[in-house]
Amino acid sequence: MSAALLDGKALSARMRERLGQEATALPRQPGLAVILVGDDPASAVYVRNKEKDCAQCGVRCLNHHLPAETTQQELLALVEEMNRREAVDGILVQLPVPEGLASRAVLQALRPEKEVGGLMLGLPRFLPCTPAGVMALLRAYGISPAGKHCVVVGRSNIVGKPMALLLLAEDATVTVCHSRTPDLAEQCRRADILISAVGRR
Repeated sequence: MSAALLDGKALSARMRERLGQEATALPRQPGLAVILVGDDPASAVYVRNKEKDCAQCGVRCLNHHLPAETTQQELLALVEEMNRREAVDGILVQLPVPEGLASRAVLQALRPEKEVGGLMLGLPRFLPCTPAGVMALLRAYGISPAGKHCVVVGRSNIVGKPMALLLLAEDATVTVCHSRTPDLAEQCRRADILISAVGRR
């Protein structure tokens, strides 16, 4: 069987166009609060992309960029303020937060109906963005994970672990690999569907 390259950019453009049309039909413009603490370069890029996505989808983006010196109390106070605001429909706390801040406590402080990062596993209102995008890509190309051997490279709470759970929910047999997996190349060759979530090609 030959490998297939799936075009996520084209699918993303179609989805943004559809979502923009749906947003304009709502009684008011949806609002997303994005909270970024510190100056992690990868996080800054991710947040900029979210701002662009919001603009294209008709969503108002409320960006809160806090300094790395922000205290846990200050961060939780901002989360609580966003929880209370009626104009804020979703809250995205960009991870990782700087050392000294407890990300679990911050995520637990979010109202479940507003936590759009999908990081509170077990509360299925929203799915984590990247794994949900992978599942949408598979569906768009008519690829069912059911009965397939899927290999996920990466075990992060943001991508790897939720990706494995979503594949399991679709009746795939899932192997999760990581930096300590012996003979990673052989594990990857055995995959019917290979998903790499390690931040590099």
